[in-house]
Amino acid sequence: MALKTPKEYMDSLRKLNLNLYLLGEKVNNWVDNPIIRPSLNAVAMTYKLAMEPESNDLATTRSVVTGDKINRFNSTFMSVDDLVKKVKMQREMGQRTACCFQRCVGMDAINASYSTTYEIDQKYGTEYHRRFKNWLKYIHDNDLCVAGAMTDVKGNRGVPPGGQADKDLFVHIVERKSDGIVIRGAKANITGIANSHEMLIMPTLRMRKGEEDYAVSCAIPTDSPGVILIYGRQSCDTRKLESGDIDVGNYNFGGHEALTILENVFVPWDRVFMCGEIDFSIMLVERFSSYHRQSYGGCKAGISDVLIGATSAIAEYNGVRQAPHIREKIGEMIHLTETMHACGLACSYEGRKTPAGNYLCDVLLANVCKHNVTRFPYEITRLAEDIAGGILVTTPSEKDFRHPQLGPYIDKYLRGMPEIPTETRYRMVTLIQAMCSGLTSPSYHTESMHGAGSPQAQKIMIERATDMELKHSLARSLAGIDKREDPLDPASRGGWKRPAEWDSKTWPRQG
Repeated sequence: MALKTPKEYMDSLRKLNLNLYLLGEKVNNWVDNPIIRPSLNAVAMTYKLAMEPESNDLATTRSVVTGDKINRFNSTFMSVDDLVKKVKMQREMGQRTACCFQRCVGMDAINASYSTTYEIDQKYGTEYHRRFKNWLKYIHDNDLCVAGAMTDVKGNRGVPPGGQADKDLFVHIVERKSDGIVIRGAKANITGIANSHEMLIMPTLRMRKGEEDYAVSCAIPTDSPGVILIYGRQSCDTRKLESGDIDVGNYNFGGHEALTILENVFVPWDRVFMCGEIDFSIMLVERFSSYHRQSYGGCKAGISDVLIGATSAIAEYNGVRQAPHIREKIGEMIHLTETMHACGLACSYEGRKTPAGNYLCDVLLANVCKHNVTRFPYEITRLAEDIAGGILVTTPSEKDFRHPQLGPYIDKYLRGMPEIPTETRYRMVTLIQAMCSGLTSPSYHTESMHGAGSPQAQKIMIERATDMELKHSLARSLAGIDKREDPLDPASRGGWKRPAEWDSKTWPRQG
């Protein structure tokens, strides 16, 4: 099948029978629901990007299983160039939607599963990799949207899955049958699930002996019997039910998450990609996490581009754009944005081939990338709010602005530069408000903090992926504790040794 157009994608969702709830009521027509539709529009943009000739190189590639042209969001990364194009594509998508476009989790889950299933098979003689490739062929043949589902609800964070008072607080196998397995539990904060055809389920952390039932990875249709989706709240989400478009800010686009209940869901064996292999659960988790932390160097930089543009514009409308302190603050926003993007590109350029043949980004740099993202968007939004001013949270409603008596007062007293229409200033203010507060999507900075793992998760991986012994050796040699390097002796190296990851033929000690 050829690549879907955005309309074909929309039409394909209408054929699903989702069990979806929003604000306490079941939603039968979620495609046209005003609260949900902006998030669906953002996913549709990923299909539009693949249709555009100028974006073709970024948004499409060739399937590793069929050889056909596919959307890059469903691809496996078969080179460093693929890793780099992924990040650049994500930045463009962030620029064009100013929100979460929801397909990165599925893309990163596909790549983590591709290599992990291969290595499980190499050790145990299983057939997970063949199953996974067959499922991936189905995805490619039908140009489907895949939601990744890793995060369990976790219950008591102080105890592992096997120690929970309620076993269902981590997704687990409740029955193994001749034709498949039955799973139960819940996945939290699942991005874009209501806009996806398929869900790729993964374990959420390292599993230990006795926790084999929790070491499960599989794929299911999002409308499978037993799947219940509870749509997550967003700041001021019911504004989308009102007439007008100004108060919403980013009217066309948004993101969404949902609490995803799996109530005794049956999964055929040909869709099961891990079933009790506890020693590989952490490999899948860490590889997925690395890919997804790489992703944030693209999408968050693109969203920042929009916020920088909006902030610069509002400063212009207020008549202060050329003030030295405003220029300094906007320059800092640019610096932080480009630093996030640079780190996303760096971990891509340092990627290496896995035994399965696809490429994994550099784990250390991917975690540094995401750790920056847990910090920088907070400063970027702080500066945006600083420059925009208090009007950011005190603007009257659009209904007041359109009111025959009140409107003229608002138009008169909320004008900035005389030549700039009040409505223009008003619209830019609400866009900034939407991006900073999460009015039309999960909050830019909060999602930056917790998406792909909280800061502590990155710190753990940063330390784990660092060759600390090399750093000790360098210091001991230069301090004279160990033999110093002699610059006149060609054979002398002191404490220095060539890092294994500098050898392009060597699989680095990562993940």
